[in-house]
Amino acid sequence: MKKPTKPDPAPTSSAKPALPPSLAKPGRVSALERALEKVARPKTAAPAPATPLSGAAMTANMEGLVTVTGRATDVDALLAGGLGWLEGIAPYDIAAVFIREGDALVLRAARGPLAKAEHLGHRLPLSAFPGIARTMVTGRAQGFDARVHGTEGDPFDALLGFEPGHACLVAPLKAGEATLGILTLDRSVCSPYADGTVQLVQMYAGLLGLAIDRAAKAAELERLKGHAEARAEWLEREVAPRPTTDAKKPSSRGLREAHERARQVAPASTPVLILGETGTGKERMARLIHGLSPRANGPFVKINCAAIPAGLLESELFGHVKGAFTGAVRDRPGRFAAADGGTLLLDEIGDLPLDLQSKLLRVLQESTFEPVGGDRTVRADVRVLAATHVDLPAAIAAGRFREDLYYRLAVFPVTLPPLRERLDDLPELAAELLVDVAARAGRRGLSLGADAIDRLAEHGWPGNVRELANVLERAAILCTGTVIGAAHVEIPGAKSSASTITDAAEPVTMAEASKVHIARALELSKGRIYGPKGAAARLGLKPSTLQSRMKKLGMRYVD
Repeated sequence: MKKPTKPDPAPTSSAKPALPPSLAKPGRVSALERALEKVARPKTAAPAPATPLSGAAMTANMEGLVTVTGRATDVDALLAGGLGWLEGIAPYDIAAVFIREGDALVLRAARGPLAKAEHLGHRLPLSAFPGIARTMVTGRAQGFDARVHGTEGDPFDALLGFEPGHACLVAPLKAGEATLGILTLDRSVCSPYADGTVQLVQMYAGLLGLAIDRAAKAAELERLKGHAEARAEWLEREVAPRPTTDAKKPSSRGLREAHERARQVAPASTPVLILGETGTGKERMARLIHGLSPRANGPFVKINCAAIPAGLLESELFGHVKGAFTGAVRDRPGRFAAADGGTLLLDEIGDLPLDLQSKLLRVLQESTFEPVGGDRTVRADVRVLAATHVDLPAAIAAGRFREDLYYRLAVFPVTLPPLRERLDDLPELAAELLVDVAARAGRRGLSLGADAIDRLAEHGWPGNVRELANVLERAAILCTGTVIGAAHVEIPGAKSSASTITDAAEPVTMAEASKVHIARALELSKGRIYGPKGAAARLGLKPSTLQSRMKKLGMRYVD
């Protein structure tokens, strides 16, 4: 190690540097002017540096920073330019900005002959650098010497291996009372920075800290604006009704149990896995959970994982940044960002590609994600509901679904029974659906006749509620009056239809036909309702459903 020399002298100049009009005030001497005068004042005892610094150049660079402080919106661009302006104020081999993250400082930007891209992300635990921590607390810049280097080292010891006693300067980045991080300057020469240079860099760091704070807030406002625009876009596109709280209790036992579980889990933020055959009303159940939750006033956003191509699904979920791919002309938030503070329904979760399943698992565990093409972590407060008709344990065994994601989603599963197992709810459900389908068909005020209800009750409903809605919409179009009858109920694929009876004989009522059908099943099962060979199993009904229907028809049963 070469012997330390005297501190780097300030540049010599016989004339006081002139401040630009934007900084100078008539009749007053500013702190900046005093600092520049101190740096520019000749010191007879110190030798002149090899390359004198220009006071005018320093003033121009400071003026540029003051200007950008008022309009900066991009933190990375600000840091890249800010460290460049610093070249005219103080010499360095590497200048760096460390931003505070918890109890550590993380290298965010670096410039100079020794700076390398792989240095970015270098972490400094504050507990290992008490001198730097003290600088952040006091708010005063400090030039480090061999004594300090010998006790706690240098921020770049792990990367560059400077000799003890090399020139090092640390200045805090302040924004009001907050300390955002530090600005560091390092030179290979064994000579501390002059006091005037330390003071000038401290003023520079103060301006840079304000600029960083303003740019970060501007970026956050831009992000929130994008989220608001995305929410408005989805609302306009989906025109979705407000989530229901469905105060009425369903008649069937299976659906009552599902509704009760929904009410139990609604107040929590726990993920819910909604299971059931296709068309059983899983989205409706998700809206019920959202409507009963503390997030009811927040957004309810949905996405069908099976309806979007795999190549676009990641962008739809997590958003993308400008330039991430061809056609990405602007930053666009995804569904998670749009659902911030509310609920996101991931429908058909069983069809989510494997590579996205790992990213979804991270969101569920940490509430953070990165947009496509971005390197910034975004935090979102979203309650996730997932729905599927896929047998997920079988998909796990086949390697199509992650087991850890399944257990994270299935903390509180809710299973919806198929429509054929809850026909007791059919009259009320059909009447409720008819209101919506009649409005779409332009036939408001329609109602269902008793014979139409009986006709609907005969079908097995493999398509569940969705199929029922389609049948009712078709009936609303066919009906010319105000009451839909059995003749208007057309069920594609059904074995018989009331509208196609052509026998000359007078047809029996649906109630009488049901009695005959049930009596025949009881006869074959020797009067038994329960069991694998009982009447309920022969008719494809739950025993409780068959008993309820027999009671309604006035039939006695002994089991």
